[in-house]
Amino acid sequence: MNIQSVDLNLLKIFEAVYLERNVSRAAVRLELTQPSVSHGLTRLRLLFGDPLFVRTRSGVEPTVVADRIAGPVQQALRVLQTTLDEHAHFEPASSGRTFRLHMSDFGEVIFLPKLMRALLERAPGVRIETRQLGGVELAAALDSGQIDLAIGYLPVLDQGFECRHLLADEYAVIAPRHLIPSGGKGDNAFNGLDFIAVTSHPQTLAILRECGLLDRVKLWVPHFMVVPAILAERNFAAVAPREVVHAFSPRSRVRSFPLPALQRGMDVNLYWNRRYTGDPGHAWMRELVADLFDRERK
Repeated sequence: MNIQSVDLNLLKIFEAVYLERNVSRAAVRLELTQPSVSHGLTRLRLLFGDPLFVRTRSGVEPTVVADRIAGPVQQALRVLQTTLDEHAHFEPASSGRTFRLHMSDFGEVIFLPKLMRALLERAPGVRIETRQLGGVELAAALDSGQIDLAIGYLPVLDQGFECRHLLADEYAVIAPRHLIPSGGKGDNAFNGLDFIAVTSHPQTLAILRECGLLDRVKLWVPHFMVVPAILAERNFAAVAPREVVHAFSPRSRVRSFPLPALQRGMDVNLYWNRRYTGDPGHAWMRELVADLFDRERK
């Protein structure tokens, strides 16, 4: 049998007659006329080459063929209905969906505890998987659907993806609390300090270069999270967003100093593929992320 010859409505008619064991009651169940259901049964009998139902005093009884196909037909209709229901709405309390997020190591440490706490309260079955990808790789992952959402300062995604602003930040110099800049002005204020460069954040490298501090870099690291441990051991400094400084300050002996001669801002955004804008579950997760960032600012 060619599946293209099977009308979905015929399968619904088959299920209704199988459950009701009566053509009239099946018609009421489907909100159709009895002749429409009888016509559908005739088409089904031709498709399967079997009577499917035989008349009895009380209605109809299924044949062996009807009994054999009833389970798969009902299961297929349930799967289809579930899929259609999930597309129409999203129930966070009962969902077991997995969302895949891109964020930095700093973003994971600062944001993930808040997100998981919120999910425990609102959507305990929802799962989160985080990844850290490079710019080109990240764009491809968002485009293919391997990543649902990307959070961070990611100007490489400004073109071609939907975007929602989460917060504005600015850069500062982070250093151990006991360290005091040299007292000079402008670009000379930090000439007495050696610096750590965070290679995963090109903006910090550009700032060091513009401030004439690039030659003071003694250590290159890929992520921010290792910086406090290094500052606890050595009198180094680093250029970092103020959100990083605020996150580190309660747990380590660090402080921030304003940048010499320039202020440079950064926007933390939420990015996603526009193909998923109308997906209810995706929209729910976007609103949750934005709500958590909004609470953080208040």
